[in-house]
Parts: sequence; C-alpha cells; structure tokens
Amino acid sequence: MTDERMIGMNKKIAARMDMLEPSGIRKVNEKALAMERAGEKVLHFEIGRPDFDTPEYIKKACEKSLEAGDVFYTSNFGSMELRTAIAEKLRKQNHIDYKPTEILVTVGLSEAVFDVLCSILDEGDEILVPDPVWINYKNVPRLLGAVPVSFGLKEETGFQIDLAEVRSKVTGKTKALVLISPNNPTGGVLSEETLRGLAEIAIENDLMVIADEVYERLVFDGERHISIASLPGMKERTFTMNGLSKAYSMTGWRLGYVAAPEEYIAVLNKIHQHNTTCAPSFVQTASITALRDETDEVERMVAEYSRRRDYAVRAINGIPGLSCQTPKGAFYIFINAKKLGVSSARLADYLLDHAKIAMVPGDVFGPGGEGYLRMSFANSYENIIEGCERLRRAVEELRG
Repeated sequence: MTDERMIGMNKKIAARMDMLEPSGIRKVNEKALAMERAGEKVLHFEIGRPDFDTPEYIKKACEKSLEAGDVFYTSNFGSMELRTAIAEKLRKQNHIDYKPTEILVTVGLSEAVFDVLCSILDEGDEILVPDPVWINYKNVPRLLGAVPVSFGLKEETGFQIDLAEVRSKVTGKTKALVLISPNNPTGGVLSEETLRGLAEIAIENDLMVIADEVYERLVFDGERHISIASLPGMKERTFTMNGLSKAYSMTGWRLGYVAAPEEYIAVLNKIHQHNTTCAPSFVQTASITALRDETDEVERMVAEYSRRRDYAVRAINGIPGLSCQTPKGAFYIFINAKKLGVSSARLADYLLDHAKIAMVPGDVFGPGGEGYLRMSFANSYENIIEGCERLRRAVEELRG
C-alpha cells in the first residue's frame, strides 16, 4: 500500500483503533499456516485449542436439533432451558446458587469479556489486571478509555497473586479486578487462601470482580478450582464467566456465558442484543446435552493432557538454558528462556523459522511475560515428543 493511500485510510479509521493491539497469538498462527501452505511441516503449540474432537453425543444432539428445525432466534438472554442447565451446573460444580435469570448466554467467552467490560467501565476508570494476561483484558479497557493497571504474577511464587501488591494498586478510580484461574498463560491455579484475600480486598474497596473460569475443569494432581463467587459476600459483586470451548473441546461452537446478579445481566443484554442477538439456537440445544449428559469425557481428556504435560515438563527442564514449572491447570507451559539472552519475540521467530515449532512469545501477554514462551500441550503426545526434540536441537544450535 502506498504512503498516500495509507494516509487517506488513516483519516477514515477511528482513532480509538490505535488503542487495540493485534493478537500476537494469531500473528504466530498465521505465519505458521503460511509456512504449511508452502509445504513445511510445522508443529503447532501456539493456539489454545483442544486437539480432541467434540464428544460424539454433543455432535449428535446438534444434528438432531437441526433436523428438528431448531434454526430460529432464541431469547437474547439464551434459551431458558440452557440457562437452567447452566444454573444447575454452577450449583453442583461451583457451589454458587444462580437463578436462570442471572445468566446470559454469549457467543463465546470473548464476547462475554467485551460485554462485561463495556457495561462497567467508564472513561478514566481503572481496572486491575494480571501481568502476564490474555491481552483482551488490556485491549478492551483501552478501547473504552479506561486504564488497565497491572499486578504481577511471579514464577517464584507459583504464579499466585501478591495480595499486598494488589492492595497497593487500588485507588479511588479502581472499578474492578480481573481473575483468571486456571491461568492463561501461566497455568497457575489460585489457592483458596489467595482467593479469600482477594475477596476481602474487593469487599473493602467495593470492587467488581471479573472471574474468568473457562479452564476450570482442566486441573491436575488433585488441584481444586474454587469460584470466588462462592465465597461469602462475593456473588453480588462477581461476574462469573465461562464457556464450553475448553472442557468439551467446542472452540468452534462459540458458546459462553456470564452469571451475575439479575440487574447486571439486564445491562449486559443491552450490548449483547445489539451486537450478536443470540448464540445459534442449535448450538444452545447441543450445549444443554453437553452439560446434562456428560459421563467421563472431560476426565479422559484431562488424563491425557496430564500425560502430555508430564512428558513436556521433563523434556523442557532437561534442556540447558530452559526451565519451567509444572502447570496446575489449563494446557499451557510457561517456559523460562531468560538464560538464552534473547527476547521472547526473537526466540519465537527463531524456533518457528529454524525448528518449525510454533510457540507464543511471552511478551504478547504483557511485560511480565518477557523472557518466556507459552507452549500449549493441547497437541498429540507424538507431536509433543517430536516438538521437544526439535526444541532441544534448536536451543543447542542457538547456544552454539
């Protein structure tokens, strides 16, 4: 594109778009896909997408729904039967007593994040956000003219949140606190002690809490996920957000939800109904089946993730210059590569160009991620073995 055309285009684009950073994850993915189209064999460890097929019973429920002509709009809030099934799930698994009218069905968790942040943040408001973090939690506040204020997740503390640091970041402008547990990108799971401390801070300072729990079912080694909304005094100030993408391997189905007090759900729906109207009806119907007819599908996926994780962690920690903790949840390993002395971006490019392995540079998730790589182990056991061997050889060559 010529400079003249670029200048002309820039005059027509809203200035707020300068606040948005493109997805660094998708940048890596697009480059990897281009290499594949050119005939390269690339191993994908960059995308947070389960490699399992959606369980057969869910797909059959969708087919049956389509055959029955279930192809029309539902309520903007989502079908009452699905919202009832979600409320049952939250009561049974998360120990939170939500009514169906306290639930909004969204088109994936991404929409839920956008709707919630748009509903509570005014220009100049501050929102406390982990660093490193999935970048949507910084991009959307900036788009709204709000200010994301970072608090650190440190490897030496198992990526737990430092309560004293969070307290120190609260000001008169602070509106909300973002919690992601299990965490993307670190794989950390917040302890009950940490959650109770954060609940105390939220109540003392009248903060809203945005609880991203989309990885809640993917926990290992007996670790227990706790929903902060289940703690005393927290349901009324928490947006509990989740979806079916990760646990049920339904990323392309785009089904998420928000649970919150009914008055907040009514406000969220103002954005949702103008933005997306409703989630696809047949996907909603299949999701009811997913929630109510599950047997051991999720547990089998988690067992296989655990096997892959254990191999990858051993292999990575055996490579001079690299190290990592064993993640307690999600399907990411946050690899410490600081001893190699190159930036995360340069290292990720090097690995993709020379070893044909796609990983995400840690700085994509914020300054706290510099010096790290995020590796998704949502790939086959065989590809993880080959990928770790390619990683070993590439690092050896880089170190000379």
